[in-house]
Amino acid sequence: MPATQNGQDEKWIDNMIELLLSARNKKPGTPVDISVQDATQLCTQARDVFMSQPMLLELGAPIKICGDIHGQYTDLLRLFEYGG
Repeated sequence: MPATQNGQDEKWIDNMIELLLSARNKKPGTPVDISVQDATQLCTQARDVFMSQPMLLELGAPIKICGDIHGQYTDLLRLFEYGG
């Protein structure tokens, strides 16, 4: 991938992260408006990253493990605030 395309992808991802994190200080359930195209591209790029990673991760202690958040976006944001 050319450097300019890579830079554009990184800028797009940074903008998407900024948009998604904008819900942090809003009332739970406040929608974050992203297009179907952006959501699809985000999922595709996330899948590519996951598929490029090894199946087994050898991690050092201590680690934090969380369970299923059942689609609760505000719970996900809270976990990121808590665990980094």
